[in-house]
Amino acid sequence: MSGSPGDWAALQAACAAALMDAAGRPALAVGVTPRVAVAVDRGVTLWRYGPKPARGSPPPLLIAYSLVNRPYLLDLSADRSLIGALVAARRTVYLADWGTPAAADRHRSLADYVLVHLERAVRAALKDGAQPRLDLAGVCQGGTLALCYAALNAATVRRVVTLVTPVDFATPEDVLGAYARALDVERLVALHGNVPGALLRAGFQSLKLYGNSLGKLLSLVEAGSDPVRVDRLLRTERWIADSPDHAGRAFVEFVQFFYRDNRLVNGGLTLGDRAVTLSGLTQPVLNVYATRDHLVPPAAARALKDLCRSTRYEEHAFDGGHIGVFLSERAQAEVPAAIVRFLAARD
Repeated sequence: MSGSPGDWAALQAACAAALMDAAGRPALAVGVTPRVAVAVDRGVTLWRYGPKPARGSPPPLLIAYSLVNRPYLLDLSADRSLIGALVAARRTVYLADWGTPAAADRHRSLADYVLVHLERAVRAALKDGAQPRLDLAGVCQGGTLALCYAALNAATVRRVVTLVTPVDFATPEDVLGAYARALDVERLVALHGNVPGALLRAGFQSLKLYGNSLGKLLSLVEAGSDPVRVDRLLRTERWIADSPDHAGRAFVEFVQFFYRDNRLVNGGLTLGDRAVTLSGLTQPVLNVYATRDHLVPPAAARALKDLCRSTRYEEHAFDGGHIGVFLSERAQAEVPAAIVRFLAARD
């Protein structure tokens, strides 16, 4: 970068003014779509958005989010809400909110999340909606867990939607995979019990240093006095900063089972006493991935096509990044519409 001292001084002043303006704004509401807590189990909450399904209505959609971030990314504001758009399209949506693990939860395993907590969320949603089956969606890491559950439960899961979900954890473009494999996660968990959310956030941000530091500040400067743009930036930053801790054992297992051993591709995945293979995934699948995703490269998501035995497999390539698939203006119409079409299509 080049420029005169005066240019740099002006930029510094603009950055300082933008930060002062942001600091002086009131806290912004997130999670705006009305919801009802259907069940709470060991800190895991099942939320329902929209009315209970009526007799003869379409099966509800249960979303399993990642363990790494808060799920209100899917309902960040009235104009940027995947959940809100689905409810507006007359879909009843349930969300498994994993909450924040307590110190005693450091021994919680991936089997606990899939075979216990997700299973209970499914049962509670089916009971609440008086439905025999539901549709299951998963976001990023939550998508990986949802695939495992769906492969084991074809009787209760009608259709599956994956959103920026890693399946092949050893693709050449997977920078996050190389980062995860280099970590001594066993020592990290031995020191902390649960993995601190702040530490996870720092690791993710280090993968795009410019975009997650000066780039964000310049975006705030460019937003200027446009309150809508500034509010959008600040809501996103609130979500990024709000990183829950990750249950220690589940973190070690996720790195070992997927990033190191790549068991969805290579085989050998067992949760509890149950063997999991994606060949057991026979339901219709919609695989939504982002073409410029630096955390889940397209090849990592598209590997699902050759591993599952879906009766109808579809892909939706979104031209954007990992978060843009939920937050960009174009995504607000494109992604919910693709999901609604897929869920409503005849078998």
